[in-house]
Amino acid sequence: MQRTFIIYFLICMRLIFFLLNCVFSIAVIEAQQVIKLWETAPTESNELTGEEIVRNDGASVSNVSVPTLTVYLPEKNSRTGMAVVICPGGGYAGLAFEHEGTMVAKWLNKEGIAAFILKYRMPNKHKNIPLSDAQQAIRYVRAHATEYDISASKIGICGFSAGGHLASTVSTHFTTSGVSSRPDFSILYYPVVSMMEATHGGSRTNLLGDNPSPTDIYTFSNEKQVNVNTPPAILFLSDDDKVVVPENSLKYYEALKQNNIPAAMYIFPTGGHGWGFRDGYTYYKQMTELLSAWLKAR
Repeated sequence: MQRTFIIYFLICMRLIFFLLNCVFSIAVIEAQQVIKLWETAPTESNELTGEEIVRNDGASVSNVSVPTLTVYLPEKNSRTGMAVVICPGGGYAGLAFEHEGTMVAKWLNKEGIAAFILKYRMPNKHKNIPLSDAQQAIRYVRAHATEYDISASKIGICGFSAGGHLASTVSTHFTTSGVSSRPDFSILYYPVVSMMEATHGGSRTNLLGDNPSPTDIYTFSNEKQVNVNTPPAILFLSDDDKVVVPENSLKYYEALKQNNIPAAMYIFPTGGHGWGFRDGYTYYKQMTELLSAWLKAR
């Protein structure tokens, strides 16, 4: 009787320990580090006032004036040494932080890839502000590569819609002095690329102002800025996207190929714009399998 009780007690204790360990492990995975992007105030202000506006329990955020990086690290035994800085979209007016941010980071972690969600400042017609934040994000991750157990030569950038414009901008407007801000690869989802005729009007106005100069239009039309040093890229978009027309991606892909830059592009028949990493998207399985294979080849 006593022996049976002791055995039963030990089994219960082991079960309790197992459950507590599971809860603790989940808590560790879900607890993420949020880093202030700049140690001191950035040199240029976007002149936005008031607090950030957070909607739907953090699914979206606007009026961003304080940029941050939210760090998602994979489990130690699955780490590949790769890292990706994620730029959610939102027309340079806000950020779709959930389906173009946290969902992406968690998927990357399952692939053994460290993820850093960039909450970049809204330009408010100050054209260089998002770019300076993205460049700083790449520099920060590269400078802290050892700390995060990643390779300094395997740091990519991922962007959606206007965030795709930002990702393609930092891929074509980078600095190599000091800690390089050049990403090693780019992942672009239904990106705004051009600031010319075939563009997303809201993104262009929010970035360049109501009456942008021809010089600014040309400079921030990233299909015009591709050269032999532009990093490899993979692009995903929908054929029926009416918000950011496929011509943006087609022009960027063509420019990459003209410069002999490795690239891949997948155009899905339907989906429109803004599907992100919602698993309800019709081609979610195909898209993630293609991305996984491309990343493994890096």
